[in-house]
Amino acid sequence: MWSTFFVSDEGTVGPAGAAPAAPGAAPQGGGGLAGLMTGRSTFGGGKRRRTTSTGPAMSEAQEGKIKLAFFVAIVGVVLTVLGVGTEFWVELSPPKNFYNNQTCLTAHYGLWKGCTKTLWVADIDPERESCGPAELPGESNCTSFKFFTTGENAVLFQKTTQKNLNVAAAMLALFSLFLMVMGAMCITMSLSKEILFFLKPASVCFILSGILVLLSLVVFHQSVLAFLASDHRVPLHHELSWSVSCLGCAGAVLIIGGIFFLLLALPYSPWRKCLPHKESNDS
Repeated sequence: MWSTFFVSDEGTVGPAGAAPAAPGAAPQGGGGLAGLMTGRSTFGGGKRRRTTSTGPAMSEAQEGKIKLAFFVAIVGVVLTVLGVGTEFWVELSPPKNFYNNQTCLTAHYGLWKGCTKTLWVADIDPERESCGPAELPGESNCTSFKFFTTGENAVLFQKTTQKNLNVAAAMLALFSLFLMVMGAMCITMSLSKEILFFLKPASVCFILSGILVLLSLVVFHQSVLAFLASDHRVPLHHELSWSVSCLGCAGAVLIIGGIFFLLLALPYSPWRKCLPHKESNDS
């Protein structure tokens, strides 16, 4: 077997019968071997995309679309964290002249704590019948709920909260945040490994997290209605505040981001399937 190869004076190896390379000339097989070792393509000199057994590698256009969809999902995550971490889910306010003095009391709470605030009646809009809004300056007092420690209900305006519904809303919100973290990890792995396979679990995580956020709002609203029905001695006006608005927008944005990831994970373009004649006419 070794007799079929020869070694030239310059140290190059070649098949028997082939002419040795001339002095000063470049070896004939060095360029191809170097190209194979470095992984460079011979067409255009561009970097070759990796292909793996888990699926086809993504192109640069697909990578840009994934980053754009990821930005949309991150907006939903930020809105969710903002809404879950604040206590302006609902505002409760009795009539501003209920206590027959110069001050009135308003309250607002979220998943973790509630706050009462004493306002001056003179600062309230004369056309407004109830005390508030809570953004007006006044003396505030906030306390954390004991749902998750001692299991005690909170009492506001002689009304008792329903801890089961409040805890259920909080658990749904926390589980949605966990799914957002899992989806973000999948997108990070997809971008770093250049594999489209991770887009499918990421889309499921973000869509489910958006649904759970909206479901948490529904459960919390039911807890507010049960709280108002616990005692009717103090008439209260209630309205959902800006934290709920943040969570509502977050749920919609997360579902849209998950749908974007699902479309990008498809092996074909849905636009080409739905509008084949239009594309053929344009070409």
